[in-house]
Amino acid sequence: MTTITESKLRAFAQQVFTKMGCSIEHAVLAADVLLKSDLRGIDSHGVARLKGYVRLWEKGRINTQPNIKIIHETPTTATVDGDAGLGLVVAPFAMDLAIAKAEKYGSGWVSVKNSNHFGIAGYHALKAVEKDMIGISMTNASPLVAPTFTAERLLGTNPMCYAFPAGKYPPVVVDMATSAAANGKLEIAQRANEDVPSGWVQTKEGNASTNPNELKDGGALLPLGSDKAHGSHKGYGLGATVDILSAVLSGANYGPWVPPFVAFLDPPTNPVGEGIGHFFGAMRVDGFRPIEDFKDHLDNWISRFKSAESIDEAHKVIVPGEPEYAAEQERRETGIPIVDAVVADLREIAEKFKLEFPA
Repeated sequence: MTTITESKLRAFAQQVFTKMGCSIEHAVLAADVLLKSDLRGIDSHGVARLKGYVRLWEKGRINTQPNIKIIHETPTTATVDGDAGLGLVVAPFAMDLAIAKAEKYGSGWVSVKNSNHFGIAGYHALKAVEKDMIGISMTNASPLVAPTFTAERLLGTNPMCYAFPAGKYPPVVVDMATSAAANGKLEIAQRANEDVPSGWVQTKEGNASTNPNELKDGGALLPLGSDKAHGSHKGYGLGATVDILSAVLSGANYGPWVPPFVAFLDPPTNPVGEGIGHFFGAMRVDGFRPIEDFKDHLDNWISRFKSAESIDEAHKVIVPGEPEYAAEQERRETGIPIVDAVVADLREIAEKFKLEFPA
């Protein structure tokens, strides 16, 4: 494990994106999205993904000089074509558009096609919170999840995020995959050579497994709930909702046609749309009640949940977003811990682009 300061890691990521051909503006933005993930303790979606973006760019699947444009629009809605750009750049453009519409009309809703992996959903939803709005963000992803009652991979981990502005407390941020676990958690277990909990994955025959390498052998992630008896049909339904809003609505690829994040797998030869899809929403709180009233009552909501009686002394009720907020405060001060496998990837990238490793 190596700890690297935020500033050094940020500067390195910016240099990498610039070497890939991004403008300075886009490189700064893409690095900011990645660093937000690392700062918030979501290590699977931060600089650990940098090598993946480089490989996709080398394969010609990422356009680092995209012409991001609005292709359909009403006063409160829009569809954006990301021109195969970095999702780390396309998604903030779309979220800013949703916020601008909300500022004028009360709410804004934007779907996106022809994009790529957009980092953590929380980054984009929190942009609305900065404007005293409720933020919503979601994206579909390459098919790794088997719907209830099948062994066939048809959905992505398809994360969704809802972020709410509070008063004296940090925002409430519900940022989650709609699968039982995000693929990044499998990657972490693989690096640590550890089993994963039962209910995360199944074999290619549909049998339960704790092997973190199961996807490499044709297995699948399971929907949130893991099996029908524990509500996997609900996780399946949530994943389907994200897929439809992100892709069927925008004109992106959906279901089994979503292109893979890993560069060694080629996209499907029979696409039904363009690239990966996202969906964003922003709602002005004062469109429903005065913002200070809302914040006061959300603070009261948070206080009550935090004071709930614990079932044991070791665990307390956690408000959604609280651990990530705490991690961000700590890591800004102490630095970001990077596991050895990711350090090796970063060193490889540094050598490729003739950059100094950010130690």
